[in-house]
Amino acid sequence: MVSYQHIEVRVDGAIGELRLNRPADRNAMSPEMGEEIVQAVAELNGHDELRSVLIVGAGKCFSSGGDFALLDRLAGSRPDDGRRTMRTFYGNYLAIRELRVPTIALIHGHALGAGLCFALGCDIRLAAEGTKVGMTFVRVGLHPGMGATFLLSRAVGAARAAELLLTGRVIGAQQALDMGLVSQVVPPAELEATGRVVAEEIALCAPIAVAQLKATLRDDGHRSLGEALDREAACQAIDYATADMAEAIAAFRGKRPPAYQGK
Repeated sequence: MVSYQHIEVRVDGAIGELRLNRPADRNAMSPEMGEEIVQAVAELNGHDELRSVLIVGAGKCFSSGGDFALLDRLAGSRPDDGRRTMRTFYGNYLAIRELRVPTIALIHGHALGAGLCFALGCDIRLAAEGTKVGMTFVRVGLHPGMGATFLLSRAVGAARAAELLLTGRVIGAQQALDMGLVSQVVPPAELEATGRVVAEEIALCAPIAVAQLKATLRDDGHRSLGEALDREAACQAIDYATADMAEAIAAFRGKRPPAYQGK
């Protein structure tokens, strides 16, 4: 098990948890935390039994966004230096998209700027009642970063994304649900339990097919119908040869739960 200072990583059978762990700083996203995210992804991908990962924030919020100490350091820097620093910063946090199993962001308190981008890098997003989210970059003098212009448009559509990005507006959990930014809003005390229910549902499904589908949803948001059909046919062709599919059919015919092995 890797030792971390800025995050916590746990695995309990089929369900993993990655917790941003800088509660005193509202889980502000530092370069050091980003480096640990990369390590955590590698560690979690090494657990064969893993079927999903909950992404959470310690303390009173999910994440307040980028650490202002980084902004202070970059203020007045040469453009080339700033570009390299930020490209590395983005890539480290968005390594969360490289987890081979689905990720479920459990958003509470607030998720602002880069914090919301990190949540958008997850496959599923649930929010607690009272949560506030926003792409607040322009309100601190910054062009949006960390894939905000790409990820937000995919989540809520171009028109709504443009309005949120250009105004830096902060919205509540119910409005985020109405826009499709999150898929459920639940009482704060029920957030982690609800996330575990979703994770357990995923764990009931065939692991190879789930991993394929995660990759398809991650990579193919703007493909033509024909290209989507080609991708789906190629994935199904692989599935036909798996023991998991044979087990699924046998379980269906035998009227019993399937016992998948990821083979």
